[in-house]
This record gives sequence, structure tokens and C-alpha cells, in this order.
Amino acid sequence: MEVEKLLDFLHLMEKMKCNTRHCDTSTGRRESVAEHSWRLCMMAFLVRDAFLDLDMDRVLKMCLIHDIGEAVTGDIPAFDKNSVHESVESQAIDWLLSLLSGSVRQDMEALFYEMEEQATDEAKLYKILDRLEALIQHDEADLSTWLPLEYELQFTYGKEECQTFPYTARLREAVDEMTRRKIEEGKTAQERAEKMP
Repeated sequence: MEVEKLLDFLHLMEKMKCNTRHCDTSTGRRESVAEHSWRLCMMAFLVRDAFLDLDMDRVLKMCLIHDIGEAVTGDIPAFDKNSVHESVESQAIDWLLSLLSGSVRQDMEALFYEMEEQATDEAKLYKILDRLEALIQHDEADLSTWLPLEYELQFTYGKEECQTFPYTARLREAVDEMTRRKIEEGKTAQERAEKMP
């Protein structure tokens, strides 16, 4: 890749550090798109031994690039995203890929096609991990930052997809238990605060 093209593309990707997502971090600030993508990559790396029959390098690449369109569009929470948003993000990805050339562009185009089709186990695993990372982050954020709809969404978002693999089904159970504990602790804290004079 030509040095100038590399730098131009990296400048665009820097926006993933600037554009924030709907969720807060455990310290009370908004999470960036880049931070979500980074931890998603870490998840894929950490679970690789549970998926020895999958091409985990491809899964890792999917996790790395899946949200690059948000460098242009910003983040739209899953519960607000509609077909218009998806079309705009798809156009942003197409534009970003048009700035690349050679094997890098071909590889990214193939990965985005595979992610969109959701026909391979690698694409399914990337999508499951993407959903689980978002749920874990919500559990790490202060309960006061949750919207009312998120109390149910934490238990339904990606639930069916997680059953695709035994490992992700077990991980989902653990995340659900973490969510239940968080909600219960929040109720207990609120009840204590209400009893205080």
C-alpha cells in the first residue's frame, strides 16, 4: 500500500477514536467505537481455543473492521438502527473501501460480504461476539445510564444467535447472570437510599 494512501486511510480511521457509542464505560465516560472494536478483537483472540475448527484469523479481521463505516456515520444504537441507517453505513463502507486498492481492498470486500451474508461459522461467531461485547459493556456501565428498554434488551439482544455454539451459549448464560446481579444490586441500593432519612 502506498504510504500516502495508508496515511489518508488512517486519518479517516482516527474518527473511530472520536465517535462515541451509546454506552458508557465503567468510569462514566462514553465508549468510543474504536474501544468497542478493540475489545471485540480481544474477545476473539481469547476464545480462539474454543473454536479450533474455525479460521480465527478471519474472525479477528471481521472484528477489527466491522464498524469502520462508523468513522463516517457515527454510531447508531442497535435499538434505533433501521434500514435507512444500514444503507447509509453500507455506502460509507463502500466509499472507504474505494480509497484502498489491491489485496487489502479485496480482502476487506470479501470480509464485509461474508459478514453480511452470515453464511459461515466465522461470520456467525464475529456477530455473536459483537453482541456479547455490547452487553458486557452495558453491565460494566453504571445502572443509572441504562434506558428503560435496556433492562429487557440485555436479556434478549442476540440471545438466539448465542445458541449457535456451545461455548457462546455458556458465555451468554454467564453474561445474563452478570446482568441479573447488576439489576438486583441496583434495586437493593435504591431501596437502601429510599429508607435513608
